[in-house]
Amino acid sequence: MSLKGKLIARIHLSGPITVGDYMTDCLLHPEFGYYTTRDPLGQAGDFTTAPEISQMFGELIGLSLAQAWVDQGQPAKFTLAELGPGRGTLMADLLRATRGVAGFHAAMDLCLIEASPTLRDKQAKALESYTPRWLDAVSDLPDQPLFLVANEFFDALPIRQFVRKDAGWAERLIGLDEGKLHFGLGSPGAQPALAHRLDDTSDGDLVELCAAALTVIDVIGTRIAAHGGAALIVDYGDWRSLGDTLQALTDHAPVDPLETPGAADLTAHVDFEPLCHAARAANCAHSKVTPQGMFLERLGITQRAQALAQPLSGAALNDLIQAHRRLTHPEEMGNLFKVLGLFPVRGTPPPGLDP
Repeated sequence: MSLKGKLIARIHLSGPITVGDYMTDCLLHPEFGYYTTRDPLGQAGDFTTAPEISQMFGELIGLSLAQAWVDQGQPAKFTLAELGPGRGTLMADLLRATRGVAGFHAAMDLCLIEASPTLRDKQAKALESYTPRWLDAVSDLPDQPLFLVANEFFDALPIRQFVRKDAGWAERLIGLDEGKLHFGLGSPGAQPALAHRLDDTSDGDLVELCAAALTVIDVIGTRIAAHGGAALIVDYGDWRSLGDTLQALTDHAPVDPLETPGAADLTAHVDFEPLCHAARAANCAHSKVTPQGMFLERLGITQRAQALAQPLSGAALNDLIQAHRRLTHPEEMGNLFKVLGLFPVRGTPPPGLDP
């Protein structure tokens, strides 16, 4: 039986499911899950991330975290971690760029949080010169200074969707219509987590919540507050969610999220406002939410591109120019993607970000 068949049978038996439950099954089902059964990245996959576009992205992320480590007194032992490391490309570029930072590699405990066995194998090959450890959950991170990157991790966490009905909220659910998966609404009621949104929404507006993201931020923020460190969170989204942002991609093109469960990538825009609130609740400071293009330019991506361009010509040079544009231009990833930094309350944000 396919995953669609299993979902239809489940709904027949138990009733409609939340969007979050649907996303979890589609992405992480042990037999049919999108991330557990394939390598989704690159031109041959369904989407391309910034580290796959250019080495410059991972290099600059690495130098920002390494400078944060220096600024915090070069802790003799720390965790260097990545959430959802993909093929290991970002971490490989990060580690290559930081080889010259005295003491950084010797002090690091390299940890990767990855659910996909397929991608763990890719990461092992990309990082065979190092000794990474794989963890199942962010809560498994050691209790020591933490320097962490999460690129396009939070957008894949399961969301719930609510539609405003007068002074209450009706949850968007997935049920059946003539035997096919279909979006519908539950009964309206109070939703304490959305009480503050009654001031800036109208009847019929849709708002998304991601409880899993807040749990992750709480764990990261608590460790940084207790032991020091810094985190760089890079994802597409903005401040304060409004509207339906659930999307599915297959072969780099949008498809119906309900059409092929388990065969398409499902994501939603990240709402950075609750992430910042969760960080503060964990006694951890956060930076301003900064467009990716601005962050990379502050770290010197143009100068790095110019250095890489010197020996190039023809197609290779054009590819480099296009990669720089794609990462930084406001009409490409430059404005759509945002960067949020976490750091100790009495510290300073990682380079490239403002407090």
